[in-house]
Amino acid sequence: MKKRDMNRDWIATARTLSEALPYLQRYAGAIVVIKFGGHAMGDDEAMDTFARDIVLMRQVGVNPVIVHGGGPMINEMLDKLEIKSDFVRGKRVTDTATMEVVEMVLSGRVNKRIVQAINAQGGRAVGLSGKDANLIFCKQTNPELGLVGTPSEIDPSILRTLFDAGVIPVIAPLGAGHNGETYNINGDTAAGAIAAALKADRLLLLTDVAGVKNKEGEVLTAITAEQIREMTADGTIAGGMIPKTETALDAIEGGVRAVVILDGRAPNATLLELFTEHGAGSLIRASFD
Repeated sequence: MKKRDMNRDWIATARTLSEALPYLQRYAGAIVVIKFGGHAMGDDEAMDTFARDIVLMRQVGVNPVIVHGGGPMINEMLDKLEIKSDFVRGKRVTDTATMEVVEMVLSGRVNKRIVQAINAQGGRAVGLSGKDANLIFCKQTNPELGLVGTPSEIDPSILRTLFDAGVIPVIAPLGAGHNGETYNINGDTAAGAIAAALKADRLLLLTDVAGVKNKEGEVLTAITAEQIREMTADGTIAGGMIPKTETALDAIEGGVRAVVILDGRAPNATLLELFTEHGAGSLIRASFD
């Protein structure tokens, strides 16, 4: 398990323009899917920093795709509307009333806030959900959980059209059923499925932790898919990190070149990963041969 030095000040690594250019150009034309969530979504300063980073990516030729969550905002609205939820083994049942709130919050409040932040920094972003342009069709994940879906078909053609127009897609994790249903999708799962459909160069999963840790609590900065499986089997990877690493493995199997689990609270985290020699977070690939 290799380690990459974590340089938190990416600007300092580019003392002159000539030093910076190789890193800025290394992903020209690449597709980078970013799952945005956690602390950064609820903090105005962090949101602005994230938006600036995304705009810079686009300016140097990267095609970023943002897929966002919004769980805390959904919970807040459900409480405000006094909509009670049932739970099955700790997971919320998404009934019709809950789904209406989920769609309102994700496609409305959360999505448009991110779009507005990117546009305010000089970018051109457009908000959509997986229901738009047949982007995501879903199958029901578990009848006990109601309108919770797992992506079954992805048509990324609308995203390629937006790339060609220089527009940054911001996607709410909702999908359509074949019988007219609307499904709520886990944000990481939606991001992984979209990244695989696009054969993205990178999938960046922004979280509130520094990355995948070993038994000693140290962040591992370069890990193979097989090592992820071994660490899950022996309990080193546990709790909330399991679905993220499962998403990473599925994405790699689906054709994504590499997945990075990184701390979205760190300033310029996405730029550190893409545009410095040392990167940030935990880089997961099929192999490092």
